[in-house]
Amino acid sequence: MEINKEIVAKVCGKEIKKEDVVNFANMLGPQLTMQFQSKDGVKKLVEEMVNQAMLYNQAIDEKLDESEEYKREIAKAKENILTNMAFKKALECDEATDEELKNYYEEFKNEFSEPESRSASHILVDNEAKAKDIKAKIDKGEDFASLAKEHSACPSKANGGDLGTFHRGQMVKEFDDKVFSMNIGEISEPVKTQFGYHIIKLNKINEAKNKSFDEVKDEVRAHVMQIKQMNAFKKVIDSLKDKYKPEIFV
Repeated sequence: MEINKEIVAKVCGKEIKKEDVVNFANMLGPQLTMQFQSKDGVKKLVEEMVNQAMLYNQAIDEKLDESEEYKREIAKAKENILTNMAFKKALECDEATDEELKNYYEEFKNEFSEPESRSASHILVDNEAKAKDIKAKIDKGEDFASLAKEHSACPSKANGGDLGTFHRGQMVKEFDDKVFSMNIGEISEPVKTQFGYHIIKLNKINEAKNKSFDEVKDEVRAHVMQIKQMNAFKKVIDSLKDKYKPEIFV
């Protein structure tokens, strides 16, 4: 957002500066802010800020700040602000130590495992007869990748049908069920899915493995800090129950 002048407007004795416009735009969020990047867009933002300043001064002139409605709104805002501040304070706790992180990792190591993944190639065609014909050519020794480049309807044909590596559940169910039941180097009979008929070649099996502590340290820290904050919050709430003795009737 390009603004040349330091002071972009004056209203009711107040100066609206470039930094005020930038802050106002940031409050709108990135998607809306994109609509005000042009010179005309900036002018509209400034005009809106001027409008708000005039409305504020009109409210003061009409003594709306002395009305009962204003007092109720201020009371609500005060309650919300103080409640949020107290909530944040209740979550305060000591930072997790390396010992706590390592203990949590050892206890829940399986939560940080890398699931089994597989690497496969396929040839996708629109009818079963064509799929069976291609499979017969493969069985006779023709090259899978060359046949994929020639016949496959999938963009992966450019790479000889290579789909890369994926985990269980990332592919359509029929494909997924088949590929995770195959052995390395095996080529399937045609498998029907909503996309057509696939001939699948399993290239590699990557066994499930546990990630090292260093790999997941930040993730472990997030888990541990969440637990510590929950415990801190519970301790505060329990003490408040003892202090204020609330009664709940539902």
